[in-house]
Amino acid sequence: MISCVLRSDEGLRVFSLGEPENDERSAIQRFFEGLNRYVPQMVSWNGRGFDLPVLAMRGLIHGVTAACFWDTGGDNKDFKWSNYINRFHDRHLDLMDVLSIYGGRGSPLDDVSKLSGFPGKMGMDGAEVWPAYRKGEIAAIRDYCETDCANTYLMYLRFQMMRCVLTQERYAAECSLLRNFLEKRGEPHWKEFLSLWKT
Repeated sequence: MISCVLRSDEGLRVFSLGEPENDERSAIQRFFEGLNRYVPQMVSWNGRGFDLPVLAMRGLIHGVTAACFWDTGGDNKDFKWSNYINRFHDRHLDLMDVLSIYGGRGSPLDDVSKLSGFPGKMGMDGAEVWPAYRKGEIAAIRDYCETDCANTYLMYLRFQMMRCVLTQERYAAECSLLRNFLEKRGEPHWKEFLSLWKT
């Protein structure tokens, strides 16, 4: 299951790749195709330490293609100074790594989210994903991954305000955009998320 928050000029949406009826290869290929299509800034929490190495290794095993992800500027000079795999580039912003000042000892998303007034982990934590998968609890894993993405996005917005990329007014507007999107969804995990979102 790969979950994403996509913020573009057209708006915002939260979605997951990896429907139960599709195989792992399809989900990973769709993820990398999304990078090829949109070339977004990717934001993660410990993505450099866990998520992206797992996706790269599983993608290698399944024979997926991921040209944009591996581009380091050989043909596209824009990627020489900002690409997805180099640690100090913004094309992939690993918030845990950056906020630890690249010290290697970042704080867990659950702790930082809750201290910031956001919901934090819901339903399970990362260590419980594999046992849940073995029990066939795909919907619960999707809910967990999606709420993790929403927490990460909220932390990204707070970080952007901290470094003065967003004004307080723009930060509030972006938070409202996410809140409005989630209020329209109505699934139980989003209702719980909204009830725990304090700021």
